[in-house]
Amino acid sequence: ASPVSNKSFINVQWVWNASPNPFSKSQNIEWRRYSDVENIIIEKAFTTGETNAILDGYHIDFKHSVQISNDDIHKQRPVKRMACDKDDRILREERFLPNPVAPDRPFGGRYGFISPFIKEVVKDLNLTKKQLPSKDKTVVPMIVEKAASGIIEEGKHVGKKREAEEIANQLLQKKNADIKEIWKCCAYLYTLESFLYIKSNEIMRLIGSEQH
Repeated sequence: ASPVSNKSFINVQWVWNASPNPFSKSQNIEWRRYSDVENIIIEKAFTTGETNAILDGYHIDFKHSVQISNDDIHKQRPVKRMACDKDDRILREERFLPNPVAPDRPFGGRYGFISPFIKEVVKDLNLTKKQLPSKDKTVVPMIVEKAASGIIEEGKHVGKKREAEEIANQLLQKKNADIKEIWKCCAYLYTLESFLYIKSNEIMRLIGSEQH
């Protein structure tokens, strides 16, 4: 099967029936959307002719158009594939948080111009000043691989292994690309609705705080 571009997923949204009795013909149906990364996983499996899409906790049976629990096959809910206009975008309430993503204290006074996160990365990878990505491009693939591995590990901790693997795979596809392309990929992955941006926001809020 030929690779599928993520751009094709922008105008497609998979949804599941969240009604108390999902197979009732008389109840009003409440459709809920899958997360961006789940949507990518489902659409990729669908367009490449797979019979199922495996997600965290459940899988999608395309033949019967149902979501089935991985722990109990009797727990099923109808799903459907919706075509969306490019302007048909759903605002994510959790993105509009009451507190901005900013450290409790500014970086400048306490850390200088280098954040503690970057310092910890350099320390963990045993990089010298001459090996920083801005000076040595050969270390970039290694850093990308480390980042992808960390994403998968974090995903396992929060029960989002499949979601993490999809994010990591997209990042790994860019490991030998120009640094600007890698940054674009990172920015794109952060904008996706997933556990990753939630965890990233948590970390960024801790930087500069007393407990960090």
